[in-house]
Amino acid sequence: MRLATLVLTAVLLPAGAQDFKLPVNLERLAAKAQATVDITLDKSLLGLAARFLSGKDEDEVKVKRLISGLDSVSVRSYEFGEAGEYNSADVDAVRAQLQPPAWSRVVGVTSKRNSENADVYIKTEIGGNVGGIVIIAAEARELTIVHIAGAIDPAQVADLGGRWHIPRIEVNSMPGKRRPR
Repeated sequence: MRLATLVLTAVLLPAGAQDFKLPVNLERLAAKAQATVDITLDKSLLGLAARFLSGKDEDEVKVKRLISGLDSVSVRSYEFGEAGEYNSADVDAVRAQLQPPAWSRVVGVTSKRNSENADVYIKTEIGGNVGGIVIIAAEARELTIVHIAGAIDPAQVADLGGRWHIPRIEVNSMPGKRRPR
């Protein structure tokens, strides 16, 4: 019995530890920022938003289909008056939660020339399904963190780009993925 409890704990502990939560230190950044975007949509609000999408417009049908599998969408975006008003520790608190085996960094862009960095992390679930995406876009004067939770087809994520302050992602550039024409 004791061995079974230990095995069950060992199996369940990593799964529970892999949940993502936006760090509270982000609230501190809102006080420093000149402009902020704070969006939190749970499953019921996403369902409500989906009702306003047309069943006749092709783009809106795609977004409605994607939204139906989501549990939540959170966006935090901060625009600062000057560079250096947030530091790497603020971003590291986010990245610290995005560890293997559940989370994989699939995109990492670093530009020393203009201090623009972007990361995309994907949460992989049993069976290889995508259960979440975190996007971190960090510039000298702007920081944006997007967390999308739920059953996600990566090819559909591009359909959310440009909505709710979520940056556009070019799925065409991902290996093995082609967007329908």
